[in-house]
Amino acid sequence: MKRPVLSVPKAPQVSDHALVRFLQRSGMDVEVIRSALEDSLATAHGAAQAIGGGDHLILASDMIFVVRGGVVTTAIPDADIASRARILTQRDRTQRR
Repeated sequence: MKRPVLSVPKAPQVSDHALVRFLQRSGMDVEVIRSALEDSLATAHGAAQAIGGGDHLILASDMIFVVRGGVVTTAIPDADIASRARILTQRDRTQRR
């Protein structure tokens, strides 16, 4: 008779919320990091607002910061110019359904 193969349990995934709370409770001041990021994006965001605002991208530090409704919703590596256009149109397609 064959012995049953024991599977090794998979580690749980860690949510963004849990990661932020872990960093805070480990002594890292995430609000200082948030403030520094906001300050570094302020000029570009202000320029976007001056020409009509709306959803826009900010390219900085080899990253694309996606701004929707005045809030940075994600930051992704800057791959190529075509990906920048796709990022902004992704939301448009889902809203039309």
